[in-house]
Amino acid sequence: MSSPRAATATTPETATLANPRRALATVIAVVFIDLLGFGIIIPILPFYVRSFGVSDVYIGLLAASYSLMQFLFAPYLGALSDRRGRRPVILISVAGSVVAWTVFGLAGSVAVLFVSRMLAGAMGGNLAAAQAYVSDITPPERRASAFGLVGASFGLGFIFGPALGGFFASAPVVATASSTLPAAIPTTQFSLPSFAAAGLSLLNLLFAAAFLEESGAQSASARRQSWIGTFRSAVADANLRGLVVAFFLLSVAFSGVQVMFIPFAADYYGYDASQTAVLLTYVGALGVVFQGALVGRLSRRYADSLLAVAGALLLTFALAALPFTPELGRALVPKTAAFAFLTRESVALLLVLPGLSLGNALLSVSLTTLVSKVAGADVQGSAFGVTQGAGSLGRTVGPPIMAALYVLRFWSPFVVGGLLMVGVFGVLVRRSGVVGGPARAD
Repeated sequence: MSSPRAATATTPETATLANPRRALATVIAVVFIDLLGFGIIIPILPFYVRSFGVSDVYIGLLAASYSLMQFLFAPYLGALSDRRGRRPVILISVAGSVVAWTVFGLAGSVAVLFVSRMLAGAMGGNLAAAQAYVSDITPPERRASAFGLVGASFGLGFIFGPALGGFFASAPVVATASSTLPAAIPTTQFSLPSFAAAGLSLLNLLFAAAFLEESGAQSASARRQSWIGTFRSAVADANLRGLVVAFFLLSVAFSGVQVMFIPFAADYYGYDASQTAVLLTYVGALGVVFQGALVGRLSRRYADSLLAVAGALLLTFALAALPFTPELGRALVPKTAAFAFLTRESVALLLVLPGLSLGNALLSVSLTTLVSKVAGADVQGSAFGVTQGAGSLGRTVGPPIMAALYVLRFWSPFVVGGLLMVGVFGVLVRRSGVVGGPARAD
């Protein structure tokens, strides 16, 4: 990996595009459509697995298989984008998603579901190329805002994607499709959302092929390394090593929320599927606001390293407080704050969730920005591939661990997540003088 000094210099890629703002908008749109297709599958996945009469264990294994393939392929695709350019890697990955979601809808067995999800996970490694693209076309001082917009596109994808998935899985839509589409096309509550995701991916492929310019980042000097060699280089780089560890720990910690939050809301608040969907929409909307607007403004006033430390600290307390919101609500929220449809316990939950969302926004965006600044211009893809791979590894090992902890003690996955965030906080404080430091040098 290159030195931080090489990364902070003005890169030639920024000057090669006639309209960098349009290029940024285009790549953000590509990421949004990609996540929209991914989000469509979320509400049907558990029921699709159960339709084959297998244990719910397969739901977790299916999720882990996706993240495992991301872990294996993100470093490779990121490094490939350094050598061949960002555009072809993004196009190939989106094309692979078309195939993956089509196979998902046609699956006749759990084994085929695994094949589809593994292919989708491998193609999901294109995020590293997209992040490197953003870094190529954005000056260092504006990268936090740009990465915040990418994060906001994630939030929008997870807001509208599940809603579309529920729409295509609804009985009236399935009945209409069954009566209008050829008999050769399966029309079930599982196939239609899958085909919708494939159709969005195809639309995304056509859009990217037509409008996504090459950033000009391919470099003959970028070394071709093996998967292990790419990770070894990142871990050997003192500037990048702490960020790789932070991405891994953050992903393991946050997997407790991602996997066990809905069971927690159902078990301890009595929320049904529609109520939890509203709650997830609320969290997604907070993420869009925080990542799309607030983080960029804060980054213009404070060092990225300082924002990352603040995000880790806030996330630590929010995770630890989350399972105890019923008690906190009864103890701290005045009775006058409750309504007929909103208890004091629910008020406390709604007050903790913004802290969780803001902490995640500050930490995720700042970590991504720091990666772009410590990696040289010729290895941006490799750096993002490694850090995304570390995050995917965390999302592979985290869910089964957090699910087992929840069975033992309902509060334990969230509290353990908070303890892991203490580790992230320590890593960032220790390395805060490497990039940025107290006097905003990053």
